[in-house]
Amino acid sequence: MQTDVDIMRQVQAGDEAVFAELVARYQVRLLRFATSKLRNAEAADDLVQETFLAAFRSRQSYSPCFAFSTWIWTILLNLCRQAARAHSRQQQLLQEYTRQEFCRPWGDARQGPEREESREQLNAWLTRLSEEEADAIRLRFFGDLTYEQIALAMDSSLNGAKTRVRRGLLKLAEIARQDSAQEQTEEQSSETP
Repeated sequence: MQTDVDIMRQVQAGDEAVFAELVARYQVRLLRFATSKLRNAEAADDLVQETFLAAFRSRQSYSPCFAFSTWIWTILLNLCRQAARAHSRQQQLLQEYTRQEFCRPWGDARQGPEREESREQLNAWLTRLSEEEADAIRLRFFGDLTYEQIALAMDSSLNGAKTRVRRGLLKLAEIARQDSAQEQTEEQSSETP
């Protein structure tokens, strides 16, 4: 089996069709990460396609001194951050328009299997962490990256990557405990006459 670097060398030499092998190797993990980060499967799919397109367009600038995985994850992280900033601006404009027009949102249809609900809950909790901690957790558990790869993708030290994941997990556990306690309190108060 060829290494990522070998494939990129072939792509740089003009055998562009072998780039599909890299897409096959990374697409699922990149998509899991992007879906968690953006909380929108369609937008995540578009962003992953943009990531591969950006990597392909920049194929001549790729240096075999660096792992392809680090390069592709860095591209995805940067595109996710750009998309999040754009989405935030769109949300602000939408909220402003809604207030001005006195429109009421239709509400939140919560349907689907329990797994989807759990995934949504996890994604909601991840938004309550710092961006660095949430991204480190997504890279580790949704992207299946090693701590070394996370450090390279996030431009941090190995200890920094481990610390971000550990702190993020501790904060997630605390958030889950708080939410569970709040739900129990609300249930008890609703049962009391």
